[in-house]
Amino acid sequence: MSERYLKTATRTPTSGEEETQRAVAGMLREIEAGGEPVVRSYAERFDKWTGDLLVTEAEIAAAEQALPAAIKADIGFSHEQVRRFAQAQRDSMTEFSLELSPGLFTGQRLVPVDVAGCYVPGGRYAHIASAIMSVTTAKAAGVPRVIACSPSYRGNGIHPAILYALKLCGADTILTLGGVQAVATLAFGLVTGAPADIIVGPGNRYVAEAKRLLFGRVGIDVLAGPTEILVIADETADAELVAADLVGQAEHGVDSPAILVTTSPALAERVLDLVPRMAARLPPGNAAGDAWRDCGEVVLVDSREAAAAASDRYAPEHLEVHAAGLDWWLARLRNYGSLFLGEETTVAFGDKASGPNHILPTKKAARYSGGLSVGKFLKVLTWQRMSRDATRDIAAVTARISRMEGMEAHARTADDRLRKYFSDETLQTTP
Repeated sequence: MSERYLKTATRTPTSGEEETQRAVAGMLREIEAGGEPVVRSYAERFDKWTGDLLVTEAEIAAAEQALPAAIKADIGFSHEQVRRFAQAQRDSMTEFSLELSPGLFTGQRLVPVDVAGCYVPGGRYAHIASAIMSVTTAKAAGVPRVIACSPSYRGNGIHPAILYALKLCGADTILTLGGVQAVATLAFGLVTGAPADIIVGPGNRYVAEAKRLLFGRVGIDVLAGPTEILVIADETADAELVAADLVGQAEHGVDSPAILVTTSPALAERVLDLVPRMAARLPPGNAAGDAWRDCGEVVLVDSREAAAAASDRYAPEHLEVHAAGLDWWLARLRNYGSLFLGEETTVAFGDKASGPNHILPTKKAARYSGGLSVGKFLKVLTWQRMSRDATRDIAAVTARISRMEGMEAHARTADDRLRKYFSDETLQTTP
């Protein structure tokens, strides 16, 4: 198998990480020490927001009234798609009990977290779909309290469509907050008095770093970086659709990787020609052109096996396959956040309305993690109960293993039960 790079990125997702870490760590320390007043000062400084942080029912009603019926119908459609997929995930997970040996009963419970914090970006774009993806999934998992944060959109409060989506999907509390200050507020329980058990949702590099630094104190969905797309294409692919899909994801930001892995030299050259021209036709200020220039890559390989191996090494957030034999690719590919098979589907469909979640791992985290799912909000709890007769063998084995390990106190907890329940028997408790 061989690979040849026709275009190589000059910028990586880790560029500028140290500066971001220092800035975010300082903000978190300041917010934890100073509390809500510091949060309010950051909201005014970064989002030009001086109004109340807690969104009222009247504000939600006004947002709903302001939206055209067609937009509300589209949001409702997307919500139902995501809800049905998330509910199917929940239904696929089961509690059970099992008698492992006579008298030893064990089991599993699935218990949702008490409080989920959902962050919804709202800076350059109004991320309606992120509101749907996070809140809907938390509610499908059975989370009793969902607190959502989204920044003021251009200084006028949360975007009406985001606000409508948050309410429709079941958010219990909504805060007009963005950035690090929102993540800190969720983690520390500021404003609401209810610290989140898990914080989910996409965001810029500062939001992602805040979640990373707080991980352990709270749960998080994924360790996220800039949005990524990788397209696998062969000679059967439509070069214009491939190029359009690369450009579509590159517009997320100047640091968004867009990668083509192909077995076709002709397709590679065509895409290299098309992408810059498509990006140039976008509205002023769109990031796609700069992202492609600095973060785009084109890899030419000699077989579909080599293409699959290259893709698995990248472990992209979004993976599209524009190639023959889709069932082969589905069975072979292993490392990705979400997979889009065939030219009929595209990342944008998954981002907005098709159903599976769009909050996905980046920066190679797909090697060991999937995206946001119902399971992220559920604790898999185990339990066990046994009869006195069942303790005979378990206690003896426990005592012998514990003594082999040098853990005498552990061994004696087993000894004590053997003496109490089986004083008339001589059982071996040493290795």
